[in-house]
Amino acid sequence: MRILSINLFMLFLLSCSSNKVEVRSLSGFESEKYLGKWYEIARIDNRFEKNMINATAEYSLNPDGTIKVVNKGYDKIKNTEKMIEGKAKIIDKGLLKVYFVPFFGADYNILYVDNDYQYAVVGGNKKNYLWILSRRDTLEENIYDELVKIASERGYDVKLLQKF
Repeated sequence: MRILSINLFMLFLLSCSSNKVEVRSLSGFESEKYLGKWYEIARIDNRFEKNMINATAEYSLNPDGTIKVVNKGYDKIKNTEKMIEGKAKIIDKGLLKVYFVPFFGADYNILYVDNDYQYAVVGGNKKNYLWILSRRDTLEENIYDELVKIASERGYDVKLLQKF
């Protein structure tokens, strides 16, 4: 019993530490300017976007002040378009909690957005959730490199990024 308790405690410690990144608000962020359609340029692959290409996210304001989230993409293995709708609550400037399933929210942290709200870096509170987004379906290589550098400086493993 004692060994089981020690093992459970060690598992708890491991799960609480190394995969987290610093979460902080984004000074000067204006949520209204962030609304609209974004194209996924790159991401660290994750289970809910497995085999997904041509992914987009569209944000619009709900009457209750929350943000409607519509994610779309094409599953290249199943040859089908996928779409999921959810909502986001603004926690702080650039910090949102996104819900695709009631009561189970995911952290959505805007790490960087340019002054014209044309490209952005978004991460979760864990290192394995990272996206580079653009208002267009392409992004100049020098801008992409800058966004990757920003993500790296915030603690994300950018070697895992998949560019689309």
